[in-house]
Amino acid sequence: MNKEIETIPTEIQEETQEEELSIRDLPGVGPATAEKLEESGFDTLIAIAVASPSSLAEASGVSDTVARKIIQFARGKQSMGFESGLDMLKKREKVIKITTGSNAFNELIGGGMESGSITECYGAYGSGKTALAHQLAISAQLPREEGGADGAVVWIDTEGTFRPERIQQMAEKMEMDSEKLLGNIKVVRAFNSDHQMLLAEKVEDLIKDKIPVKLVIIDSLMSHFRSEFIGRGTLANRQQKLNKHMHVLLKLAHTYNVAVYVTNQVMAKPDTFFGDPTEAIGGHIVAHASTTRLYLRRGRKGSRVAKLVDSPNLPDGECMFYITDKGIKDDV
Repeated sequence: MNKEIETIPTEIQEETQEEELSIRDLPGVGPATAEKLEESGFDTLIAIAVASPSSLAEASGVSDTVARKIIQFARGKQSMGFESGLDMLKKREKVIKITTGSNAFNELIGGGMESGSITECYGAYGSGKTALAHQLAISAQLPREEGGADGAVVWIDTEGTFRPERIQQMAEKMEMDSEKLLGNIKVVRAFNSDHQMLLAEKVEDLIKDKIPVKLVIIDSLMSHFRSEFIGRGTLANRQQKLNKHMHVLLKLAHTYNVAVYVTNQVMAKPDTFFGDPTEAIGGHIVAHASTTRLYLRRGRKGSRVAKLVDSPNLPDGECMFYITDKGIKDDV
């Protein structure tokens, strides 16, 4: 016998939730401690509720015992983010799809680069990863009805790959204002992995300063980590730092509905006898944190091929695109 499932009205759900407090209302948190917590990114009750005692103690200067009490109190006042499937469906309506410039590419990834998640593109040099980044830096500024996000872009450059001349060239071909486009791209060079991690954390400050960041680009994600941590003896430390970095990006994407696009380097697997021996570096940490994973490679007659390797809701597939004066296109 079929039974109709009754959905609990949102009004009733809201009435059952505790009244939200600020971090200054927490026991043991005075003005000075609150200021330290806010400077370290613990500016909401949920951020404190999911923190570890050691990280909270280090950020605020309180003892581990006090930190535990603060966390327990914060957890007691939080619903811890449980939402119904209906609430999640409504949230998905707010997801922004940023066009790649290619209809085939857009179709492959479900309409465009998705906000609220991390998209990883990996491939050998010359496969089109940075070209796609330049395209997205322009697309993100377009109105939403034209496949954009109507926002600003942050480009964390680890390899010196950002080229304003390329933005200018594409803008002129598309009859767009290059100065306006370049003015909305905030570029910063990261000189080591610690600097890169710090810059990712500082993006939240830009958003709080009313800069409408809708796309964060990291080109490339693993460059510094790969050069600084050499040998198997350093692998555990590298992966631990990388894990923290990816979770900062995930939180940024989820909290502010930002699209995060990261490019990644590859390595060859000599024990692969059949198929493509190319594999992304970064291991399972990067693979699991990335919502969508794309493998780019060179195709025939100057084309590029994008292969959808992993997605939570889309089937595997491939498409072909071209890098032109106007950006990423379906044909030359």
